Amino acid sequence: MRINAHPFLLLTLTALFWAGNFVIGRAMKSSIPPISLAFWRWTLALAILIPFSFPHLRAEWPVLRQNWRWLTVLGVLGISCFNTFVYIGLHSTTATNALIINSVIPILIVLLSRLLAATPVSRRQALGITISLSGVLTIICRANLDVILTLKINSGDAWILLAVLSWAFYTFLLRHRPAHLHPLSFLSAIVAIGLIPLSLLYAWELGQGERIELNPANITSILYVALFPSVLAFIFWNQSVREVGPNKAGLFLYLMPVFGTILSIFFLGETFYLFQLAGIGLIFSGIWLTTATSTV
Repeated sequence: MRINAHPFLLLTLTALFWAGNFVIGRAMKSSIPPISLAFWRWTLALAILIPFSFPHLRAEWPVLRQNWRWLTVLGVLGISCFNTFVYIGLHSTTATNALIINSVIPILIVLLSRLLAATPVSRRQALGITISLSGVLTIICRANLDVILTLKINSGDAWILLAVLSWAFYTFLLRHRPAHLHPLSFLSAIVAIGLIPLSLLYAWELGQGERIELNPANITSILYVALFPSVLAFIFWNQSVREVGPNKAGLFLYLMPVFGTILSIFFLGETFYLFQLAGIGLIFSGIWLTTATSTV
């Protein structure tokens, strides 16, 4: 299955859907435990996918078995880790902060390409990476030198950074996705694999007495994250990365802070601070330096 739309449109919609995911994760932090949200998100996403993907899964089973190692790595990074870390982080940092930190993913993709695939990095790109990382540190440390010196950072921001690392590795390793595997087979396989560790974590969370409050708002939120940021956004992202490459696709993640900030102001009543503006300025300056030569 291929979506007949321009990859840049698909990537823009992906950024919008994922920005909404961050906002919902923050909005529901008091009524939906983080691991529960991740577990039910992907369980429902798999239930949506299976009726459409089952014929392809059955026909391509030998390919899936042959590539189970890479599928496992991608499932753990993209399904088990990324959003679980995001939801945990959103319990102690704002959606705006999380989205801004998330903007460093394209820079990490460039770094991984250089370190692990010997993709050349110019001095200009190296300078851009340094500037963008300084912007992330500005946000995490609230532009407070004392925080930097004592290494005391918000735990939520640290979880978001772990999520960012997971997604950067996931995107970089998409190059190992089997070339002839149907998109629905691929997505269903990594979701099923990613749910295995998530199931264990969910059982642990239940053992801690954490429960989801069943009300219309929570149910609607879970349905949203299961359909839009999960099924549709992953299909759009995986197809677009294949068509335009990880570096160009990564550029569209910079739209997430824009969408997310607007959504957070309207739906969460969050305030935009000067240190966040300074961080954004540094991140986007580094982005321009890093991508000006690597995406042509």
